Amino acid sequence: MSTRAVGPAAAIIFVMVASIVLPAQATGEGQARAVRTAAEGTAAEGSGLRTSWGDPDLQGVWDYRTITPLERPRELADQAFFSADEIAQREARAAARLDEVPDGEPTGGITVHAPYWTDPGRFLLEGGRTSLIVDPSDGRVPPMTAEAAAGNRGGGGGFGTRADSWEDRSMMERCITQGLPRAIMPTLYNNNIHIVQAPGTVAIVHEMIHEARVIPLDGRAHLNAGLRPIIGDSRGRWEGETLVVETTNFSEDSNFRGATRNLRLVERFTRLDAATLGYELTIDDPTVWTQPWTVAYPMRPSEGPIYEYACHEGNYGLRNILEVARDEEKAAAAAR
Repeated sequence: MSTRAVGPAAAIIFVMVASIVLPAQATGEGQARAVRTAAEGTAAEGSGLRTSWGDPDLQGVWDYRTITPLERPRELADQAFFSADEIAQREARAAARLDEVPDGEPTGGITVHAPYWTDPGRFLLEGGRTSLIVDPSDGRVPPMTAEAAAGNRGGGGGFGTRADSWEDRSMMERCITQGLPRAIMPTLYNNNIHIVQAPGTVAIVHEMIHEARVIPLDGRAHLNAGLRPIIGDSRGRWEGETLVVETTNFSEDSNFRGATRNLRLVERFTRLDAATLGYELTIDDPTVWTQPWTVAYPMRPSEGPIYEYACHEGNYGLRNILEVARDEEKAAAAAR
């Protein structure tokens, strides 16, 4: 785990994450279309940023921290944007959570990280959107298909529920991979990617669990159906000023919210100006969800480089999970 904190009392560098401001009446597909239209319109005006061979220049380390939730809280119903008061309250709570250093050990139950060691950001998306999801209109992951629901294929994080051995825990907890699209979703820390370009190729390094993708742009076909990396097979192309990356061929072990081999991701990266990279992600698996769904948010230049994610070298979390499970079993046996 790497964050931008040196120790428990160290200050963490925060960069405000902002988004394209959408009109209050834009919802669902309209929001997604408004985000894309704004991005294309801004890019069409010309950022003037080009590689030496003429492609739009997306290079750099990009920060996508935000406290805007993936899904709109159910109690907000059709409320697509927070009010000014709600924005102030939520951002104040986020700041207090990160700034408060308790005396002694953290409280509030078992936790791998004390809140002040994390780095999720302090700000909602500019404009106060109530979810990262812009389509469907309710700002939530669409319902599962009847078949997927009957097979209990859901789940938000892919974390193991058993702790009989290390094999019961997720690949993320075992420091193997976070997988896509989790690796590019705002989370507790390491919300950075590093983009490097060469003629005909784009490389994207994800700070969280050292994911790396080398994406060809030469029109080659995806891998054959028998080759299925855990993070899938990415292919890219330029559509005007926008880099479009399609990822398929996921492994059965990928398990993003129940989706595996049929998962298809379409990402759109648009350089809006020197300080903003627009990002849009559409997630589709017709065997799991009743419709595709889209998230959108901007990225800003990071104030530092991507650091090594030295997870194995200090992975006390997994050891502690197993240790606590054994202690609970001993206590239950003694009570009997």
